[in-house]
Amino acid sequence: MNIVNILSEIEKVDGEIYERLSPRRAAMKQFYCFGAKIAAAAIPLSLGSMFNKAYGQSAPVAVENVLNYALTLEYLEYYFYRTGSGTNGLIPAGPGVGAIKTICDHEMQHVNLLKGAITGLGKTPVSFTSANFDYTAKGTFPTVFSDYKTFLAVAQALEDTGVRAYKGQAVNLMSAPGVLQTALQIHSVEARHASHIRQMRRAPAGGGLTAMKPWITGANDSGVPQVDAVYKGEDNTTQGGVNIRNLGYSERAATEAFDETLTMAEVNAIASLFIK
Repeated sequence: MNIVNILSEIEKVDGEIYERLSPRRAAMKQFYCFGAKIAAAAIPLSLGSMFNKAYGQSAPVAVENVLNYALTLEYLEYYFYRTGSGTNGLIPAGPGVGAIKTICDHEMQHVNLLKGAITGLGKTPVSFTSANFDYTAKGTFPTVFSDYKTFLAVAQALEDTGVRAYKGQAVNLMSAPGVLQTALQIHSVEARHASHIRQMRRAPAGGGLTAMKPWITGANDSGVPQVDAVYKGEDNTTQGGVNIRNLGYSERAATEAFDETLTMAEVNAIASLFIK
């Protein structure tokens, strides 16, 4: 086994492999010293350790698992908006009615698209009905379908979760560029939904939260402490190893300019509050 040849082949598709491991000169010195220090049988273990360091992750999550994960979230959102739209007197007459119906239609289209993608892979898509969900979040939001302000607050939490969830799984779809492109197309629409719901909360009927912005500010700007988990890490001010505040920007501006991800485990924990 020629380690240098293996790395040379990897370098053809990942020109930054040496930088991922350590500075090139130091890395090459390490590789050339391996023969004198370890037995050939140990090389696969050493390679595994080095590649884990280089790429910072274990084996990628299967594409179908990511798609079913996304499909679960889309079902969660779709039935939320369908139930809200069908609840007499919940949504005040006016633009809000049309907005919620439009978002609901989008979510149904996302459900159908993801189901088709999963079936196309020869896999079985998950399936949910409205009976599978508890939008009071086990009693946390008892007035979700009787109070419009609460309805919009929960909608914001669901949409902001969805945006961060798609972003967090992009790396696991890199092996399937076509699927990744579709996921990113849904991701951008979810972001538009999140922004629109925030602006609806600014209107008098939605709560008159005039300080609410179309984007996330800080760790939790929703005004609902019960959804802190949705905004975990959004107070991060360091991007690419650079603390944005050191460039002369406020903490508020530094957090607003960048979105953060949520892991699958974090999103599943949030979604579990709404799944029976």
